[in-house]
Amino acid sequence: MSRENSNSVGAFADDRGGFGTVSESSLSRLDRVRRLLDLWIAAPLRVIWNDARARIGTFLVVTFVLVGVVGPWLVAEPRVGQAGLLVGPFQGGIVGGSWYELSSATVAGVSVPWVALNWPLGTDNVGRGILEQVVHATPRMLTMIASAGLFVTVLGTTVGAVSGYVGGNVDQGLSTVVDIVLTLPGLPLLLILVALLQPENPIVLGIILSLQGWAGMARAIRSQVLTLRSTSYVEAARAMGLSTPAIVAKEIVPNIMPFVMINMVNAMRNVIFASVGLYFLGLLPFNKVVNWGVMLQLAYSNGGMLTLDAAHWLIVPMVSIVLLSMGLILFAQGMDRVFNPRVRARHSSTAGDDDEAEDAEFNTPTTSVGGGL
Repeated sequence: MSRENSNSVGAFADDRGGFGTVSESSLSRLDRVRRLLDLWIAAPLRVIWNDARARIGTFLVVTFVLVGVVGPWLVAEPRVGQAGLLVGPFQGGIVGGSWYELSSATVAGVSVPWVALNWPLGTDNVGRGILEQVVHATPRMLTMIASAGLFVTVLGTTVGAVSGYVGGNVDQGLSTVVDIVLTLPGLPLLLILVALLQPENPIVLGIILSLQGWAGMARAIRSQVLTLRSTSYVEAARAMGLSTPAIVAKEIVPNIMPFVMINMVNAMRNVIFASVGLYFLGLLPFNKVVNWGVMLQLAYSNGGMLTLDAAHWLIVPMVSIVLLSMGLILFAQGMDRVFNPRVRARHSSTAGDDDEAEDAEFNTPTTSVGGGL
């Protein structure tokens, strides 16, 4: 009996207390790359495809991005007198009308069929195409909301996560700064800055319009982090000796990504409405700027609400604003499922068998959507 015990103890010592146990199977570098691509690219695409909200939102956002990136290369820049005055949309009917013409174009020396568009959405009172104005206003709008979203997200997430996780004097100092920013009068401050700076750069304008938005986001994220910093996986990361930036970046922030995504989208939508409103009221310089708010202001002041002949001039930019805003909301709701590891593991083909997916589901905190140890 004593010999058996000594043998078992010796075997236990040989395998270094059980920590030297290795897996019977190993993954090659190619297999690890394939699993990473499947987990972070293929599985999210499957989640988006299987969710109607994510599918519609992604389609709208990608469409606007393509219009903003490729559109100015394909559509002529709007200029005064390029067409007749107040031409209606789809002249002659959607089928067989005069707003399109079948022709051919030469691409790399090869003649290919082409459809030439003749002001399909009509023109304004000085002969500028409505479609041309919408397309050439899209890059500026996308740049503006992207800069505002990044500014609010990076600053609000960093301040809120550090303040909630570190606590103590750091929390008190950052909370005081957040309180001061929140108490500033938003609209008067915005009007003063716009009047003084007269910003024409879309990046600068986006940051000015979202100058106060990061504080509310930081306050909300701080409250989320306060509930996460005492969870078991954060305690385990702290026990393993990970640094505070590593814990915040790898354990805290991934678990609040849906919350961050919703706040970023709200900041983008607020910038859309604020910029359109300021351009509509004439508080921003728009002599050389094409913007949906400028189009609304010119259409309204030239009888867009009084006559059907100019109604399309008012309706088209309004529809563009609604579609972009709705696309951002649906895209953010769809990202809630993409950031959820349970849903992502269920749609991954290389995450292992059902047991592994079940493990991911049961080992994940119920209020989190990110990783963990």
